[in-house]
Order: sequence, then structure tokens, then C-alpha cells
Amino acid sequence: MEETLNNTIHPACLRKDPPLAGDMLKQLDTFEFCLYAMLTFMSSVSLLLYLEQCIYIYKKLDYPKKTTLIWISGAAPVIATMSCFGMWIPRAVMITDMTSNCYFAVVVYKVLILMIEEMGGSTAFLKRFGGEPFRINTGPCCCCCCCLPHVPMSRRMLFILKIGSLQYAILKTVLSVLSVVLWTNGYFDLSDLEITGTAIWINPFIGVLTITSLWPVAIIFMNINRFLRSLKMVPKYAMYQLILVLSQLQTSIINILALDGTIACAPPLSSQARGSMLSQQMMIMEMFIISLITRSFYHRTYDPLPCEAHDNEENKKTDLQAALIERDV
Repeated sequence: MEETLNNTIHPACLRKDPPLAGDMLKQLDTFEFCLYAMLTFMSSVSLLLYLEQCIYIYKKLDYPKKTTLIWISGAAPVIATMSCFGMWIPRAVMITDMTSNCYFAVVVYKVLILMIEEMGGSTAFLKRFGGEPFRINTGPCCCCCCCLPHVPMSRRMLFILKIGSLQYAILKTVLSVLSVVLWTNGYFDLSDLEITGTAIWINPFIGVLTITSLWPVAIIFMNINRFLRSLKMVPKYAMYQLILVLSQLQTSIINILALDGTIACAPPLSSQARGSMLSQQMMIMEMFIISLITRSFYHRTYDPLPCEAHDNEENKKTDLQAALIERDV
């Protein structure tokens, strides 16, 4: 019975490794070839727009802000480009995913640095917020822990927040390189969920590092975003969060469905290879749209933020207006 079942299953469905690029191209029909061409065009456009934006930022802004903005604005185009390579060369998906994830790990740290630089740098940030209580009951770690006390901002606190985000950029790169080395030797397999497998140990540890690195960024954003609204920091942060969800959570869900067999195989692609292919194609379309949206936020200059005295004056006016409204009521 089992032999009969195996004979009715296409050999590609039993194969773990994705097909060679040449073998896959030979079996593309007209619709699939047009789809691949359109997705390649999308990724190429997003990359060209990003290169033009890099030139604009380099000419218009001063160091170090221009370096930070070039890193952050390149998240969507880089992921789209790597996904395009992974779409055309299925066996390179491990390398392309590693490159995208390592780049985005740096972006997480750069988002934190951008908010500090928008306030004038670390010295100006500490001068403005030194001693002020900062909320730490924010996502993704402690959003439900309302009992957590507010922590006063200090040089030590700012250093801990920076290290909390920087560790992900460093350790994620190290673990990704280690995973690729193990994968080339056959010791890293996402489908191997045994306790003796390496993937079952490395991936959860990377998940913990991810959550730990997102927490400092959320702490800074939740406490100072009201001062950065004129710089469109809220939509910038929203786009960064959207890229995070699409590149990490969406990909993980598709991989789980492929491992479970929910995503059926389609020769010459096995179930896992087809799930990976769907993930790459969806990522290109999503990152192309995000690239066009983020371009409107970064391809422009903003007026400098007002000084602290101006903010205090505005806060006094707001408090006075609130007091007058309360008295009238």
C-alpha cells in the first residue's frame, strides 16, 4: 500500500531540495514567465528609486543623519531585491534570506539612532530628557505590565537601550552565518524539528533576540514621538513595523504551512520549495508598494525641531487651555 502511494506521488514532492534554476525555467509556462518578469520589474524599479533616493539624501543632509536614513530607507528595496534573486534561483533562498534578515537587523538599531539624532544627538537628547521618567511598559515585551514603574532617563539608561538594539544586529549576523555554514554541510534543516536538530535551537534564540531588540526602540518611540510628529516619525515607524511583520512573521507562517503540508507541492517544486517561492513573490509585491510609500517620507527635507523652551511654552498653553475648558464646564 505504501509503495503504491509513493508511486502515485510525483518525485518532486518527495524531494527536500529546491530544483535548479535551469530546470525550473524550462517548465515555466507563459503566465508564470510573465509573472516572473513583472515581479523582476517591480524589484528593479524599487532598487533604482532607492539608489536615486540615496543620492538625494547624500546631497541634502549632513552626516551622520544621512547614513542612518540611507540604511532605513533601503530596508524594503533590499528585501525586494533579495527576494527576486531567491525567486529566480530557488536554491539560493537560504543566502538571500540571510542577507535580508541581517540587513533588517541593522535597520532596527538604526531606527533607534534616527529618533535620537532627530532630537539633536545623544548629548542633546540627554540634556532634554535627562531625569524625566520614561514608560517601559511597551510592546513587544511588557505591554501588559502596567505595574512597571517609570524609569528616569540617564546616560546609563540610554546606553542600555542602544546595546539592547545593537546586540540583535551583531548576534543575528553571527547566527545567520553559522546557520548557512551548517546548512551547506547538511546540519541545518528547517523541517528537522527533533531536539537534536540545530534549527530547533537557533531559531527560537533568534526570536528572543528579536523581541529584546524591538523593546528599546518601542520605549524611545512611545516616549518621544509627540516631539517628532512634524518629521512624520509616526508613519515612518509604522512602515518599519509593517516591514518587520511582513518579512519575519509572514515568512514564518508560510514556512510552517509548507512544513505541515498545507501548501501542496507543484512539480518541480516540493511543498517547502513552493512555500518559499510564494513567500518570495509576495514579498516583492509588498516591498515594492512600501518602497513607493516610504519614498514620500524620506525623499524630502524637514524643518528643524523647535527648541526645548518652545516645547515648554506650547505645553503651558495646552495646559492653560485645558484648565479653561474644565472651568467653563
